Amino acid sequence: MLTQDQVIDILKKFKDPYLHKTFEETNAIQEITIKEEKNHVSVKLAIGNPNSKEQMQLQQEIVAALKKEGVTTVGLRFSKLPDDVMGKYEEAAKKQQEASLLGGTSKTNFIAVASGKGGVGKSTVTVNLAVALARLGKKVGIIDADIYGFSVPDMMGIENRPQVRGEKIIPVERFGVKVVSMGFFVEDNSPIIWRGPMLGKMLTSFFKEVEWSDLDFLLLDLPPGTGDMALDVHAMLPSSKEIIVTTPHPTAAFVAARAGQMALQTDHEILGVVENMSYFESTLTGQKEYVFGQGGGDKLAEVLKTEVLGRLPLHQPYDDEDDFAPGVYQEDHPTSKVFLAMANKVLKKYK
Repeated sequence: MLTQDQVIDILKKFKDPYLHKTFEETNAIQEITIKEEKNHVSVKLAIGNPNSKEQMQLQQEIVAALKKEGVTTVGLRFSKLPDDVMGKYEEAAKKQQEASLLGGTSKTNFIAVASGKGGVGKSTVTVNLAVALARLGKKVGIIDADIYGFSVPDMMGIENRPQVRGEKIIPVERFGVKVVSMGFFVEDNSPIIWRGPMLGKMLTSFFKEVEWSDLDFLLLDLPPGTGDMALDVHAMLPSSKEIIVTTPHPTAAFVAARAGQMALQTDHEILGVVENMSYFESTLTGQKEYVFGQGGGDKLAEVLKTEVLGRLPLHQPYDDEDDFAPGVYQEDHPTSKVFLAMANKVLKKYK
């Protein structure tokens, strides 16, 4: 059975989710009761913002940490920190929030890239549109918010992991684009089996705990569909705009319309539709084959009252042994020119 000192050692390293200070700094641990016969620990904690979603997440993490050390049952009670402690740390917490990408002073433009289903090329669009904006001289970042199906690091040929400087994560940069992805924080392509609150916290960390510096654009590769993670992003970024990716097939466009309607219902402006896999052009004859049909992008744009930003052919980037990046089109590639035209269209919408 754990002793009181051992319980304190476990708890004091946790951070108040509102003040971003450790429990040791805020003197958060108010009471500890240990019942050895039942292997039970009860704890009373004072935090900056009780009865919040962040408290629920914190509660799960504390229970998990104590049970990992052999405790059978855990009881937790929360109260609000005294005014003098709040006054000491709250102003610093507000300044940290304002300085983050989610703060009111941020000048970064957010573009969420969404789709109704997986496999339509949403990540391809995110990566290459970001690279195209960087080639036009913009400061660009990507958050790989498709936490279960992360693919951005692999597509960009990123092999390094982010570094930590102080309390900030330094994103990896390639092709002039700063990148953060869940893929950096799992080993050997392991499956993600976390539950929703844990994923939500990771996503929040991508905004608040990463040293993005001054960005012109931050692109988010959203999970496909209209699930909880996509909804969390919509709630976090009330000023975000969206691009919806589809294929020409009518069914794909029909499903993508749901993602577009979700954007509209959360007051996100839709920048336009990207139709991927629009056609295959033979290098021998120059003839275009519409493998997945025609009209899906136009129909989707009509339903969402927006425009088609671009139509992408079925193409692979050139093989390049010296610069491995299987999902990034080289600057002289014909498809890269389509992305450059799309990037210019996007920039005009921000003037």
